[in-house]
Amino acid sequence: MDYGKFKFEQLKRAKEAKKNQKVVELKEIWLSMTIDIGDLNVKAKQAVKFLSAGNKVKVSIRMRGRQNAHSNLGVDVMNKFFTMIEENAVMEKKPLLEGRNILMILAPKA
Repeated sequence: MDYGKFKFEQLKRAKEAKKNQKVVELKEIWLSMTIDIGDLNVKAKQAVKFLSAGNKVKVSIRMRGRQNAHSNLGVDVMNKFFTMIEENAVMEKKPLLEGRNILMILAPKA
């Protein structure tokens, strides 16, 4: 077999496989501990749009000053947010306190 033809076929197969791949991006949504229901609905709609496109969503809350003492309220906001988009998402990483941030990662339902 001709080595040049073999290399060409191999490159062609690799290019075809790469073309069919779907790159999953990690989109981020910022919330605040004092967010109101209307703003939460807007953020939830945006998250559903990201999830339906096949991307993962990182939801984060940055706490400032006095909010650090009440991190449980931030976790409650995260759980409330997740219940709003529950039919479209799977919780990949539960809301966890990491320094001054609370992070949660959601993946699209298969």
